[in-house]
Amino acid sequence: MPGAVLRRIPSGVWALGFVSLLMDVSSEMIHALLPIYLVAGLGASAATVGVIEGVAEATAAITKIFSGALSDWLGRRKLLAAFGYGLAAFTKPAFPLANSVGWLIAARFVDRVGKGIRGAPRDALLADLAPPDLRGASFGLRQSLDTVGAFLGPLAAIGLMLATSDNYRAVFWVAVIPAMLSFALISFGVSEPDRPRPARKARFPLHRDEMARLPLAFWLVTAASAVFTLARFSEAFLLLKAQASGLPVALAPAVLVLMNVVYALAAYPAGALSDGPGGRDRVLIAGFAVLIMADLVLALGSGLPAVALGVALWGLHMGLTQGVLTTLVADVAPAELRGTAFGLFNLISGVALFLASFAAGTMWDRFGPSATFLGGAAFTTVALAGLLALRRGGIAAHRG
Repeated sequence: MPGAVLRRIPSGVWALGFVSLLMDVSSEMIHALLPIYLVAGLGASAATVGVIEGVAEATAAITKIFSGALSDWLGRRKLLAAFGYGLAAFTKPAFPLANSVGWLIAARFVDRVGKGIRGAPRDALLADLAPPDLRGASFGLRQSLDTVGAFLGPLAAIGLMLATSDNYRAVFWVAVIPAMLSFALISFGVSEPDRPRPARKARFPLHRDEMARLPLAFWLVTAASAVFTLARFSEAFLLLKAQASGLPVALAPAVLVLMNVVYALAAYPAGALSDGPGGRDRVLIAGFAVLIMADLVLALGSGLPAVALGVALWGLHMGLTQGVLTTLVADVAPAELRGTAFGLFNLISGVALFLASFAAGTMWDRFGPSATFLGGAAFTTVALAGLLALRRGGIAAHRG
């Protein structure tokens, strides 16, 4: 039963979930407004938004590979995760202080460096804390709590924008508070479990010997995720689509609220379902199919009801895929190389997201929103075909 499973999940997993929740409240208060602030307030183009979002996420992904490998070499995860959360927290005041596109790019860059430092060690720490038979549920729970923060943040942004007469900087200042609370919680509320000493100590920086020790199943999972990520560009374009369809600026964060409510509701059940025999690949296939539907609705529909449906489907596909993909990495990576595995996985996914966001911004400026989402649907179809081929090759058979 779902309640019984939740009670069996260790307290450290819950704490990491609430750490993610608080940081996402902060980040999404800013992220929900930043694309529109850049375009409407500072005169940036949609292509510029795509480049900023792509560079930001690629920066986080590149940093993750080094922090993941370092956590394997040290044999400790929490220190690096806490440092990453602290860097992001202490960077948040730069957003209300920035007065140009260049300064916002710098703030976003440093914020994503913090995300990169914490990402792989946190996921490896979660895998260390989670019982093997509850791994999907544990990753799904953390993803759900993370995503609760991702819709509470935009909700707070809406309320504050209405209360302050669209004062972006005031909203950005309030966003500093939950970021600081997140840093405090991981610093004092999470304990790192004892792990067996590995027979062979991982090398740092990342070494080709460690990469060679990662099994074929890991590379298959990573390849499938990369192709999928090429089809899943930044959610900034959902905000721009809603604004183009007539949504008032003050209500723009409602787009992320809707997406993340669906995401949060779907992530834990998807993770728990994936713990069953053969469950991982079936849940992923469903998620890929839902993204195709979301892109088609956003490309071909008109008006705010169509946008709302497309955004809800986008959130559902995120809930079905993101936690399960990271669970698969934990399944197939050796315990002593989980940090390295998560770092490589996120590096490759981040490069794919940069390319996808840049391409989406360029298509938007040249051909309009419909072409952008139709291109996403086409690429997702290719990714789904590849996933079905990998399923026939038996990714699930490689689970550890």
